[in-house]
Formats: sequence, structure tokens, C-alpha cells
Amino acid sequence: MGDNRDMEKLLIVDDEEAMRRVLRINLQDRYEIFDTGSPEQALALAMQNKPNAILLDLRMPKYSGFELCRVFNSLTSTQLIPLIIISGEGGAATKSLCKELGATAFFEKPIDFEVLREHLANVLLAARPERRSEVRVCLRVILKLRGTDINEKPFEEFSATENVSRSGFMCGCTALLNKDSMVEVDLVSAVTEFVGWARVVRIEGCETPYPRYAFRFVQRDGDWILQ
Repeated sequence: MGDNRDMEKLLIVDDEEAMRRVLRINLQDRYEIFDTGSPEQALALAMQNKPNAILLDLRMPKYSGFELCRVFNSLTSTQLIPLIIISGEGGAATKSLCKELGATAFFEKPIDFEVLREHLANVLLAARPERRSEVRVCLRVILKLRGTDINEKPFEEFSATENVSRSGFMCGCTALLNKDSMVEVDLVSAVTEFVGWARVVRIEGCETPYPRYAFRFVQRDGDWILQ
């Protein structure tokens, strides 16, 4: 095994000790592993160790994996970490909800470790440039968004960001949008200035009247908060 300092880190959250042991045995040759059976401890471990990905069980005492997904995705320090669900239960509705909560994949037990290893390699490779270059700042900025909703109806509304980065932002929006939907973005201050076009890359709270969307710019023609 190589030097742990050169290995990417995985956090495993599962209340079954045997399952954590199996995951560790099958993945520790490529990753530095941190694990816990306590959902309450999971956030502290994520903040302390800054894992490159989190493997998360759905059914645990006190806190469910669904609740932990929401927590991880609501915090600037953890919302960029890929979440991979490991669960003994399947079903289209469960998988769909996990996807809406930001999970990159859903693996049913017993796990196909060859497929899991491949997914981890791909998702971590894709995340590396963003994790190195992107700094998210909790900042309230007023934007005007324009586009078409899931019913292809035009909308225009003002919204305040929750956080911003050099290449994107997160904010709520009453319009219902699909992933990959495109919007025009204006920055509203003393004057309203066109910034560019942004694409929906993640959706949270689809079941609420005010979903939250993570946007990434695909074209910037004007000034943005972070350069």
C-alpha cells in the first residue's frame, strides 16, 4: 500500500460494523478509509478529514441517510463531496429521491465491488478540477433569472444566492426546472447587469414549493462576484 498522504479519502457511514469491514477490506488498497456507525459523528468526520467521497447507508438509527444527504448538501464545506448510497433496499422511488438529494450513484447490497470501484474512479476524476479550483463563499447576492420551466413556460424572477463560486452559484427558485435547464442571469445591484448563461447541475428540495438549484455558468459575458 502506498503512502496514505497520496491516497484519496473515503468516509463510510453505516451502522452495520460487518458492512463497514467489508467495504474497508475491498477499498483500502486504493483509498484512505474513515468509517463510523454513528450518523451523529459522520458530519464531524467529514469536516475534520475532508474526504473525496462519502459512502452512505440509508437506514440507520436516529438519523437516516436521507437526512444526512440534506445536511451534507446544505453546507458549503461538504456540498461538493460526491455522495454514494449503499443500501439494502432498492425501488425506483428510493433511487429517485436519492438522486434528487444529490447522490451520484445508488448501490444495493450485496455490492458489486468492481462496479463500485469503477464509479469511484470516474466520479473522483471528474471532481478533482472543481475541488482544487473552486472556492464557495456564503454570500447573499440578488440575481434576476430568466428562462423556461419544466412545462416550457417562460419565467422571470428575482432570487438571492446562498453561496457563490467563480463559476456558479446556488439559490432558490419558485420555477420548477430540470437538471441541465439553462437560465439567463442578471446581477442586481445599483444597476442590473447581464452576467451570462448558467446551467442547472444539481437540484435540492424538489418536493418543496421553493426548490434550491446549483447553477454553473456555461457562458459569461459580464462581470461576476468572483473573478
